[in-house]
Amino acid sequence: MDSLTQVALGGAVGYAVLGSKVGRKAIIWGAILGTLPDLDVLLPYSGEVESFTYHRGFSHSLLVHLLASPVIAWLILKLHTNTQQYKKHWFWLVFLCLSTHAVLDSFTVYGTQLMWPVTEHPFGVSNLFIIDPFYTLPLLFCLAIAALPKISVPNAARINIIGLVVSSAYICWSLVAKVYIDQKVDMALEQRGIVPTAFLSSPAPLSTLLWRIIIMTENEYYEGYASIFDDPADISLTAYTTQPELLNEISDEWRVQRLQWFTKGFYAIKRQQAGVILSDLRMGAECNYVFSFVVGEITQSNVHVGSFEKRTERPDLSKVSSVWDRIWDPRVSLAPMMVDNECKKNLP
Repeated sequence: MDSLTQVALGGAVGYAVLGSKVGRKAIIWGAILGTLPDLDVLLPYSGEVESFTYHRGFSHSLLVHLLASPVIAWLILKLHTNTQQYKKHWFWLVFLCLSTHAVLDSFTVYGTQLMWPVTEHPFGVSNLFIIDPFYTLPLLFCLAIAALPKISVPNAARINIIGLVVSSAYICWSLVAKVYIDQKVDMALEQRGIVPTAFLSSPAPLSTLLWRIIIMTENEYYEGYASIFDDPADISLTAYTTQPELLNEISDEWRVQRLQWFTKGFYAIKRQQAGVILSDLRMGAECNYVFSFVVGEITQSNVHVGSFEKRTERPDLSKVSSVWDRIWDPRVSLAPMMVDNECKKNLP
């Protein structure tokens, strides 16, 4: 999730654990700890693929959090020596602020290595978009009120809990919506005779009423959208080609295998001029995938290992207003403009 959300969640959790005993300094420490795991982006990884796939690794591990929490709590107590009687509470503040950060991240599509080093599996439930004001605003609003100096401690505690309850209820709703959407997609695929090797649903930007669908088959993939108000026949699906055979000569390359593993198979392979591009289909949309890598270079008829340069295509914000329209009207298209199977914006 975005940094503001993690700060708000950390502050709210911190105040819930220790606010009644140490006051609003629990909010400050909670906010700091709530963003601490994401500082792994500052580590000097050896390449773009490593930076991409090791993020949300050890720093998001619940096992690491469990081991690090006593040390961090001890350091905090060195600064707040008058709170020695709350040693156990400081431990729980630290652990819960760190661990809720990681668990919240696992609700997004990116994936979080919650059990590192036991397993590097990137857990990703994919029931929240990376920025969701409907989750963040109740937390932030209630926390801001609780932090006001004129609010009594008991009232501040109650208001803060309300924010946590409302935001947690929203997560529960998103899980229910995801199950409902997945059932509709299953029915839509059966009706259309599409046999998927895998499919994934994730919320469209800023909403859990509309979901983006990625369906993988043997030789192509589909991108589509499904609203909770759609009938299965209304679910829009557009087919796109992929060229996995372009990886045959570089399939033993560790970075290629790492990307295949990290994307959980939701990737497309396409040729762009003399380059072989691997795009993570889970993040972004057709023509605007957030993470793509130059995995190969084509010389004559051979494919060689590429530079693995990361190419970031930011989403087309002009489509955002259409997202709201698509929730209510299945005739609204969110598919990109294509010419001869190529994104129009990429043509010379």
